[in-house]
Amino acid sequence: MRLWLVSREYDTRQTVTLNYASVDGRRSYTRQASIELLQRKPITAAIDRDEDDTDRVDDDERRERYAAEAERMAGDHNPDDEI
Repeated sequence: MRLWLVSREYDTRQTVTLNYASVDGRRSYTRQASIELLQRKPITAAIDRDEDDTDRVDDDERRERYAAEAERMAGDHNPDDEI
């Protein structure tokens, strides 16, 4: 399943939370990584995950937001584009 980067959040512990979602916004995957690790392994516009590794998005507002951002990313970027 292809998932597109829909948000990233930085915290005070030098950690980044990356949220990826399907273009319909119904499935998501969250990954946390240190800023140091991300300097060595860049963030890409999309990732592929088994559906079993993703979470269902039940909140309608969040699903719509994820779908809109995932569609925008898919339209503007190739999956391997560094973001």
